[in-house]
Amino acid sequence: MRYALIGCGRISYNHIAAAMSNELDIVAVCDIIEENMNHVAIATESGKHAMIALDCLDYGCNLIIEKPIALSLEDADKIIKKAEEKGLKVCVNHQNRFNKSIQKIRDAINKNRFGRLFYGTAHVRWYRDHEYYDRASWRGTWAQDGGALMNQCIHNIDLLRWMMGDDIDEVVGMTDRLRHDYIEAEDMGIALVRFKNGAYGIIEGTTDVYPRNLEETLYIFGERGTVKVGGVSVNRIEEWIFSDMLDDPEDVKMEFHENPPNVYGYGHTPLYRDVIEAIRDNRAPYIDARAGKRALELVLAIYMSAASGKVVKLPLKNCSTNEFVGLFDSLK
Repeated sequence: MRYALIGCGRISYNHIAAAMSNELDIVAVCDIIEENMNHVAIATESGKHAMIALDCLDYGCNLIIEKPIALSLEDADKIIKKAEEKGLKVCVNHQNRFNKSIQKIRDAINKNRFGRLFYGTAHVRWYRDHEYYDRASWRGTWAQDGGALMNQCIHNIDLLRWMMGDDIDEVVGMTDRLRHDYIEAEDMGIALVRFKNGAYGIIEGTTDVYPRNLEETLYIFGERGTVKVGGVSVNRIEEWIFSDMLDDPEDVKMEFHENPPNVYGYGHTPLYRDVIEAIRDNRAPYIDARAGKRALELVLAIYMSAASGKVVKLPLKNCSTNEFVGLFDSLK
């Protein structure tokens, strides 16, 4: 099966490694900056994901799109529609869903071990310095990136929505730019989410933690179970308590404990394997375009609430990061 990578920046090492591990025939590596292709490292800036995806779909390509799927719901819908019309597969790269720890929690959800879900919390407490933003001019811009919630936190936001029932009633959020006055978007965001099943979600995301990344954690609280998964990339189960006592908590914590070298974790290789199988078996990928849209929608809903000071109801009809240009200008 032939494979091409478009965009060779920070994350592209993981994509190339995953392609090689799955024995794909790498036929092209593309980037508008020639030197990037010499060390292979990030898919394109987020603001170009939709344009490139739609062009590739026109040429009959199945796709893996780096998160987020797009920066507007309109573009996400265009990708979904075109892929369905052409019978092509689109996967959005929320690779943490394939973490061993996350798969263990998802199995408990599917088996109703938690009973009624009460609430879940997603925390991303990371650090990004001036040098990080200087390395790519698109970072932190509304047109091409968004802020901490859209870039750094969307993986954990995706996990929270997925675990807690997916369907959301309303969102209230607050965002700010506390440290990085040289970017356009937020470096801190917090939100409350009410799901249609009666459960709640709490989101906290920042790139202001000094002096280095601290943690990415996800908690799930239910009437019969409590779980915490943490580490640098939600790769380590740290609490595992269920009333059914079907497994020993210490054994679970020992077995589902990975220590990845960075925040990208180990999920790219199984994600690629799933997409290959989806193409061969003519089924939807495990993380399809609609899943990517749901993660995007939740981040945009937080932005809308923060900008308006109001509760935002879901589903959103349309929204784009470009609607928030100038939001923090008064803070300069």
